[in-house]
Amino acid sequence: MTDTTPLAIRRALLSVSDKTGIVEFARFLADRGAEILSTGGTAQAIRAAGIPVKDVSEHTGFPEILDGRVKTLVPQVHGGILGRRDEAAHVAQMEEHSIAPIDLVAVNLYPFEATVAKGAAFEDCIENIDIGGPAMIRSAAKNHAHVVVVTEPAHLARITAEIEATGGTSAELRRELAAAAYARTAAYDAAISSWFAGQLGQEFPPRLAFAGTLAQTLRYGENPHQKAGFYLDGSARPGIATAKQIQGKELSYNNLNDTDAAYEACAEFEPPAIVIVKHANPCGIAIADDLATAWDRALLCDPVSAFGGIVAANRTLDAAAAEKITAIFTEVVIAPDADEAARAIFARKKNLRLLLTGGMPDPVAPGMVFRSVAGGFLAQSRDAGRVTEADLRVVTKRAPSAAEMADLLFAFRVCKHVKSNAIIYAKNLATVGIGAGQMNRVESSRIAAWKSEAAAKAAGLPEPLAKGSVVASDAFFPFADGLETAAAAGVTAVIQPGGSMRDAEVIAAADAAGLAMVFTGMRHFRH
Repeated sequence: MTDTTPLAIRRALLSVSDKTGIVEFARFLADRGAEILSTGGTAQAIRAAGIPVKDVSEHTGFPEILDGRVKTLVPQVHGGILGRRDEAAHVAQMEEHSIAPIDLVAVNLYPFEATVAKGAAFEDCIENIDIGGPAMIRSAAKNHAHVVVVTEPAHLARITAEIEATGGTSAELRRELAAAAYARTAAYDAAISSWFAGQLGQEFPPRLAFAGTLAQTLRYGENPHQKAGFYLDGSARPGIATAKQIQGKELSYNNLNDTDAAYEACAEFEPPAIVIVKHANPCGIAIADDLATAWDRALLCDPVSAFGGIVAANRTLDAAAAEKITAIFTEVVIAPDADEAARAIFARKKNLRLLLTGGMPDPVAPGMVFRSVAGGFLAQSRDAGRVTEADLRVVTKRAPSAAEMADLLFAFRVCKHVKSNAIIYAKNLATVGIGAGQMNRVESSRIAAWKSEAAAKAAGLPEPLAKGSVVASDAFFPFADGLETAAAAGVTAVIQPGGSMRDAEVIAAADAAGLAMVFTGMRHFRH
């Protein structure tokens, strides 16, 4: 049976790099008769506050050696932490070797992650790998029946409150803190192993470890019967992880997933851009001289799907853009920033979530993405591929005009963010028809064409939006039928990876229709 008697703190070892609240906590313990053991800067801070503190080297009778690498890795420390108070043999051995029990261990680790993040040299990173700290944390967590382990400044308030209320700590709290401790050391080791793999150039090391910190427990997952949480991986990539929610309801799992898709797509473009996403697929993307104009042109592509959608901008939102965006029901708006006028306009829509990230992600930066499968997970590098005009190969009798070329490059960037099979019609740097997620490419072509007709009809225009547009395909046309469907919709030029066994047939169909076509040599599947 678990002992429900609160554990009194008679001796505590405090050794922290993040000293938030530690001096106040030391005073709280000392005022209740606890002996405080400490090291280095922590001991200095506690002593400077007039609180009695004993250096660990004085307690152990063994000096710090090897430039401080060895100061707590001694039996007097680990025996005091690991010894079981309910085992007579342990108690006898501790008395025989003059090992005093340690009832609380507060350690937060050398700032390895922060050292790596600031681009420190290899040797500096190595020196910021904590050895004694993780060893003490793991020892205290293992012996949580008798020892309290503290790995985060946020834990101090709860421990203080419980000691004030009961005179000690409960078994339940010690168990929770032990679990948190092992999670912390696991995350720490994962950061070190990932960094080391990078130093060795190992993209896929034999054993891959990664960790996350819970940012939010979500109401549910994709569906109400599923549970979900949002974790941060510690990277500095701007987006939903760095965003500050200015207003609106709590974000859901689907909100977060769709918002991430919208923001990553928006990052592809240098001029002012608007991306509208529904169910992780763009339903309208446009670039223009300003966000308000980009919004009008993105919305034109598919105003039906845009209702209740996610909107991303790659510039500071202004009043003109805010007025247009709030004219329809929008779930989430994400941007690097918003001026005061725009914020006031968004504030009229109390349920609209406004997220401001402080920056845009780099679309060509290296990174990894993961997907779970039965019994494991898949890992791959982020799709940072990008083609320029110099990469393209004209394969038809007619070469694209300058205007067609600009639209082709725009449409192919959009392709990267649309679920396969993806077909994009674009004109004047705006999408005018999107076919996504179909089991064959010709159906995606037909859907994109149909959407361009429906959008034109909704806008009161005399001909489909796709008339005079270009078409992009995320992978090669395996047959000429997909291209012929696009030609019937009114496209004038085509961009696709090429590489099909029937390329000659597809090229001949393009020539017969008077189309210009370029091959990229790069595919953008998105499953």
